[in-house]
Amino acid sequence: MLETPTKPALPKLRAADVAYDAIESMIVTLKLKPGSPVVESELVDVTGLGRTPLREALMRMSSNGLIVQLPRRGLIISDIEAAEHMTLIETRRVLEHLIASSAARRASPQQREDIMASADKMVVAAKQRELGVYMDADQALDHMIHEACRNPSAVKAVTPLIIKCRRFWYAYQHEGDIEESARCHMLLAKAIAKGNEEQAVKASDSLMDSLEMFARKVING
Repeated sequence: MLETPTKPALPKLRAADVAYDAIESMIVTLKLKPGSPVVESELVDVTGLGRTPLREALMRMSSNGLIVQLPRRGLIISDIEAAEHMTLIETRRVLEHLIASSAARRASPQQREDIMASADKMVVAAKQRELGVYMDADQALDHMIHEACRNPSAVKAVTPLIIKCRRFWYAYQHEGDIEESARCHMLLAKAIAKGNEEQAVKASDSLMDSLEMFARKVING
């Protein structure tokens, strides 16, 4: 009798990656507020992780501008720079083109299924106004697309931009349309899942257009 095939196990995240994701979530949801000091002992207590992976995560965040070091003040969370947000989206748009087309071309069948599953979670969470679930699914979708694109250089460059965009959206969420945002993510997920590079690039453009319109609305008051 043949055994039922099992899905391949997902790769185990390094402790530093777990720490990075945990701190990212706290920055994005403003639990770590812009301008607030980074207290290592508090992060150890909150995350339950060791000092070594936390320090590695903090170093990565410092190198990409999410955390800054000031004389006599130590590490602090970077500010939300509304005026510079448009150029951030402009840069992110170029990188997202490459990532979307690469993911559509290179994703494995399992990755395509997982990408759709995360997008589905975003849509459901948006309809039910479950913001925490929505943000977690958004983060998971990014991770899956980034893994599928198999371009670590592009992922490294775009990651801090995504985190800053996500934090900006969370800070001004009352100005946005969460269901429209979920719809844009779903279009991107579908294009990647189908392996359609042209549609994936168009969908990534639609997502960036949505973020740009949202940012203009916030900036112009």
